[in-house]
Amino acid sequence: MFILQTRTRNQATGEGYFTYRLVRSERIGGKVRQVTVLNLGRYFPIQQKDWPVLCIRIEQLLHGQVVLLMLECSEPIERAAQRYHEQLVTRAPTIDSEISGPVGDVAEPAGETRPPADFQEVDVDSLQMTQPRSLGVEHVGLHALTELGLLETLNELGVNGVVQASIIGNVIGRMGQPGFELATWNWLQEHSALGELSTSTFCRCHT
Repeated sequence: MFILQTRTRNQATGEGYFTYRLVRSERIGGKVRQVTVLNLGRYFPIQQKDWPVLCIRIEQLLHGQVVLLMLECSEPIERAAQRYHEQLVTRAPTIDSEISGPVGDVAEPAGETRPPADFQEVDVDSLQMTQPRSLGVEHVGLHALTELGLLETLNELGVNGVVQASIIGNVIGRMGQPGFELATWNWLQEHSALGELSTSTFCRCHT
C-alpha cells in the first residue's frame, strides 16, 4: 500500500487543495490498477517522509504480523496507524464493493469479474504438524549477517555454496542452539528452518 496525494479544485470557489488516499495496486488480467482502500481526507497530518513507515505499520496491523525486527515508528505515526487500522477493520465488509473503480488511468478489462469468496470451516483440533521448525532467531541472524556484509564478502571471495552454508549454519546455529558442533548440526537438521530462508539444504550437507 501507499499514500496518494491528489490535487483537487473547489468548483464553487475555485480554491485548489490536496486530498489524500491510502491506495493499493492490483494486477487483473495482465493490467495494473490503483484501488482506493481508505480516504484520508484533506487535512492529513503525517509528513510525506513518514508515509512509507505508516503504510508498513498499517499492513502489519491488518495482517497480524509478528514483528521480528522493530520498526522505527514514532508515537504520532503509531497512533495514526492504529486509527486507520480500526477504520479499515470496521469498513472491511464494504471495502470490496467500494474499490470497483480505478484511481489511475488503467481500467479493468471488460467482462472481468472478481471470483466469489470461498470460505471453508476447519476443525483446528484435526490439524497435524509435520516437521515443525523454528524461524525467529534464523531470520534475525540472517538479517544481521547481511547488514554486516558477511554474505557479500563470501561471494566476493568466491566461497562456494556448500562452504557458505556451513559458515552461516555454524554462526546462526550457535545463536539458536549454543553447544558443541554436533548439537548445532542436529539443531540445523531437525529443528531449524534456516535452510528454507537461506536456500541451503543442511540435511544434504556432509560433515
